[in-house]
Amino acid sequence: MADDPASIRAKMREQRTRLTPAERIAAASNVAASLEQLPEFLVDPRIAGYWAVGGEVPLHAAVAQLRTREQPYFLPILATDRTLRFAPLKPGVQVTPNRYGIPEPEHAQADLLAPQQLNLVLVPLTAFDRSGRRLGMGGGYYDRSFAFLRDLPRPAQPLLVGIGYAFQEVATLPAQDWDIALDFIATDKELIDCTPPESRP
Repeated sequence: MADDPASIRAKMREQRTRLTPAERIAAASNVAASLEQLPEFLVDPRIAGYWAVGGEVPLHAAVAQLRTREQPYFLPILATDRTLRFAPLKPGVQVTPNRYGIPEPEHAQADLLAPQQLNLVLVPLTAFDRSGRRLGMGGGYYDRSFAFLRDLPRPAQPLLVGIGYAFQEVATLPAQDWDIALDFIATDKELIDCTPPESRP
């Protein structure tokens, strides 16, 4: 596979679009099972995720588990400064597509959370490596929104958990100065701890 991000992104997106509905449903259930291995996912009160588009791993199975435990769940809202805020997704709430066609829940400004207020974030990706590097869609929204984590000892809050299919793993991704590393990656095969060994308790 070519090393440049555009080639990796194109290949992975093509592979995602070839998945059957049954394969997506199975992956969603398996990712939810991987997340259940993460203690924070079981108890954290402010967990954010995403609305799956373009073949991304659906999160409906994981969200169902959160609702069973009455843990609030938040979705990203595009802010005018090209960063993200997060609005609660409540049963029955209306959603409206943003300028990229991604549904956002209707919300009051008072209900929005800043990235620093979250405990755990489920982050979409198009490719990843085991060191926690992530290739997104190229807009940089997550890297800008969580840039404050760059100056903190990791793991910190919020915990960043990449969500992807196992086939999206590559040996290594090129590092960029603006990249924000993931703490964990949950796939349909396993939960990967990206914390450097020297940082683990």
